[in-house]
Amino acid sequence: MEILKVENLSKSFSKNQVLKDINFSLNKGEVLTIIGSSGSGKTTLLRCLNFLELADKGVIKIGDKVIFDGEKKKELSDSKLRENRLHFGLVFQQFNLFPQYTVLKNVALAPTLLKRGKIEEITKKAEKIIAEVGLNDKKDAYPCTLSGGQQQRVAIARALALDPDILCFDEPTSALDPELTGEVLKVIRSLKDNDSTMVVVTHEMQFAREVSDRVIFMANGIIEEVGTPEEIFDNPKSERLKAFLSNSL
Repeated sequence: MEILKVENLSKSFSKNQVLKDINFSLNKGEVLTIIGSSGSGKTTLLRCLNFLELADKGVIKIGDKVIFDGEKKKELSDSKLRENRLHFGLVFQQFNLFPQYTVLKNVALAPTLLKRGKIEEITKKAEKIIAEVGLNDKKDAYPCTLSGGQQQRVAIARALALDPDILCFDEPTSALDPELTGEVLKVIRSLKDNDSTMVVVTHEMQFAREVSDRVIFMANGIIEEVGTPEEIFDNPKSERLKAFLSNSL
C-alpha cells in the first residue's frame, strides 16, 4: 500500500537549484535508501519531507491526503506545519539530544508535551522502546556518559516514541567511529524486520544493499536512477552511477 508520494518537488537556495522535479513513492513497510555524492540534494530532500525546509513547488501526499502543495504553501500555518511533521520521524547526523535530561526523559519528552497519554503510559512506552534499541541499562543515564553509538540509538528511540508513519535517517552513522557504526545499523535492521517504513540517506553501500527494498541514486539535484539493490549495485545504467559506485565500493 502506497504511504508516501512525492510529485515534482523542487527547491532552490538563492540561484542554486538543489532539487529539480523529484518524483518517487514509498510503500508501507518499505525501506527506501537514497545514495549519492555530497551536494546531490539528499539531505535537502529529507528536510523538505520533514518540513524543516519548504519546497518551492511540488506535492507531498501521505496516503490519499495532500500535506504539502507548493502552490498553497503560504496557507500553511505553524500549527499545520507541526501537525505535518508528525507523519515523519527524523534521525539526524548529529544526535541532538537534550544534555540536561536522562535517556528516559529525552525519549518521553515529545509525547509528554503533545499530551499523547498519561505520564505513566508514556513512561512505560518510552521504557519499552529504550529496551528495544538495547539501552535498558542506560535509561537513567545522561547523554554525556554515552558513546556516540548509544546516543544515536537514543535518537532513534526518540523518533519512534511519536509513532511516525515514516522514519527518516540522515546519514545516521556519519558522526560515528567505524566500530560504533555496526550497533546503529543493527537497530535499523531490526526496525526493518518489524516492518517499519523508512527513508535512509546513507554512505554505507553494503548496508544499503542488504536492507533496502529500493534504492534512489541522486546526482545534481535529480533522481538519476532508481531500482532494487540488485539493479543499482549489480547493473547500474547511468555513467554517473557507475562512477559513483566505483569510488564508493
